[in-house]
Amino acid sequence: MDINNIKNIGQLREINYRSKSVKEELRDNLIKKISKKELTFPGIIGYEDSVIPDVERALLSRHNILFLGLRGQAKTRMARQMIELLDEYIPVVEGSEVNDDPFNPLSKYARDLVLEKGDETPISWLHRSNRYGEKLATPDVSVADLIGDIDPIKAANLKLSYADEKVIHYGIIPRSNRGIFVINELPDLQARIQVSLFNILEEGDLQIRGFKLRLPLDIMFVFTANPEDYTNRGAIVTPLKDRIESQILTHYPASIENALFITEQEASIHNDQFKKVNVSDLIKRLIEQVSFEARASEFVDKKSGVSARLTIAAYENAVSAAERRTLINKEKETQVWVSDLTGIIPSITGKIELVYEGEQEGPYQVAYNLLEKAIRSQFIKYFPDPEAYKKKRNKESGIEENPYKTITRWFDTGNHLDMSFGLKDEEKIQLLYKVDGLFGLVKKYFPQANSKENALLMEFVLHGLSTFSLISKKVIEGKIEFKDLMGSMLNLSPQSFSDEELDEEDFQ
Repeated sequence: MDINNIKNIGQLREINYRSKSVKEELRDNLIKKISKKELTFPGIIGYEDSVIPDVERALLSRHNILFLGLRGQAKTRMARQMIELLDEYIPVVEGSEVNDDPFNPLSKYARDLVLEKGDETPISWLHRSNRYGEKLATPDVSVADLIGDIDPIKAANLKLSYADEKVIHYGIIPRSNRGIFVINELPDLQARIQVSLFNILEEGDLQIRGFKLRLPLDIMFVFTANPEDYTNRGAIVTPLKDRIESQILTHYPASIENALFITEQEASIHNDQFKKVNVSDLIKRLIEQVSFEARASEFVDKKSGVSARLTIAAYENAVSAAERRTLINKEKETQVWVSDLTGIIPSITGKIELVYEGEQEGPYQVAYNLLEKAIRSQFIKYFPDPEAYKKKRNKESGIEENPYKTITRWFDTGNHLDMSFGLKDEEKIQLLYKVDGLFGLVKKYFPQANSKENALLMEFVLHGLSTFSLISKKVIEGKIEFKDLMGSMLNLSPQSFSDEELDEEDFQ
């Protein structure tokens, strides 16, 4: 139908238009999408077999929804995507503040207008993008913000008493009538404010400044909450929880693969960076592993969670670290090296909440240790586990000869490798080839790798061996020094420090 030709209630009747509630719209359009095997929540990764089916069942049941989960679990994003399940346009009484249905007007303004003009009552068409309301719950939110209040200026201008419905200034919830309304971080809303939502969810009554207003709003409510809030800041009052029909638990990605997709989708990389900087799959996995290590760390508060925003910001910083190096060295292109990942430390420190022991360690030290653990965890997925070769084995044990012996022997004979963070790629590659056995090891396990991949894997081996304490790695005045473990322990100086002694100044 051409909505441009339908401008009043009479014309709306002629086309036999039938009004539907917002929950009926969501249900009908969801059924169409599922029947056509279309994605109901595109871009939401890792929820295909858990959260999304729960949401679909809730929408089919015409339920209000509470998303319960830690930060960075796409709760608000899913709520916003529900807009796409609404009809593209709906008719409203023109000039209405609460999106009055022409066939079932609620406000006094719309009722009076329809009574006066009948089928000539003008209508306008509301796009689904304008049928979404959202409010972040904070302690200062008032009933007037959400529900409404009497407007004394309007009363004075219209010369009406405060008992007249026309002097009401509607809050954000009535203005979201016939749409979707989201309250984020619901437990942060004061209990007395939560109580004001009871009747809206069940009976459709509004009470403003002492007089009861019957206004059966047509709204799909979506609430989000963090379980931490129940103990730290507030709680959802029990009668309100009872009125929210479906509570859906969200979660973090269960696999590195899903996490990779999310970061790739959400990261904002400049076009110039795409042209200059190559990011290997290895580097991407190391960055994702950091968040997995953080969620399991004894120093990180598990109740607070580790948002997917950590890896998104870390990925962007890693690319920028490599780009900065190309600008300084006037190189046309480069790749993100493992050493560039020291540049993601600021992305980690701001996105993890530490427990007491973590605070004692310090945020920069914890972040650096998480990066080291990520390297260690990923290393054994690319190369043999060094732990298997730490003890002496005889020939009957079935264990092959230690593949790292040539590399560690090179360091044991007094050799060391100093790699500045600002090295040109060619200079770094030349240094890596100095280490006996390093190229041979990489070629043995990755025979198809090209020259750039070889160099990155060679650097990765050094970082990996240091996490298994087979060689020493220290950050000293803008460079990384690799040397033998025993020599490093015997030759510590006030100007050098190990991984365990890093502080904030090393990353500035």
